[in-house]
Amino acid sequence: MKALRYAWASPATLVGLLLGLFALALGARARHVDGCIEFGGGALRAAIARLPGPCRFCAITFGHAILGVDARTLDVVRAHEHVHVRQYERCGALFFPLYAGSSLVQFVRGRDPYRDNRFEREAFAAEGA
Repeated sequence: MKALRYAWASPATLVGLLLGLFALALGARARHVDGCIEFGGGALRAAIARLPGPCRFCAITFGHAILGVDARTLDVVRAHEHVHVRQYERCGALFFPLYAGSSLVQFVRGRDPYRDNRFEREAFAAEGA
């Protein structure tokens, strides 16, 4: 079953690994933690700060690859990001349109497209548990 979950999430993981290569070029370090590859540090924080405001993040997950501004941040947000890993294992590449759709629905309802997104609510709930 584990191999199937990795295979199902692999298209998203590939996106994360490609972004991870970019992070490594910026001086980030990679480490294997709990079945995921985490990338953080170097000039990644500065690169993220150059993104438009709504696109900035402290950590983001793509399948089994997690990018974070630094190792300390990755340690702090690990429980939250691993909920997203499990979501990718359930949804595979469909996670991308499902996540965007949930954000769009919340936006149309006048709610916060990030905090009220069903995938984020699940992650924040697990983080607080």
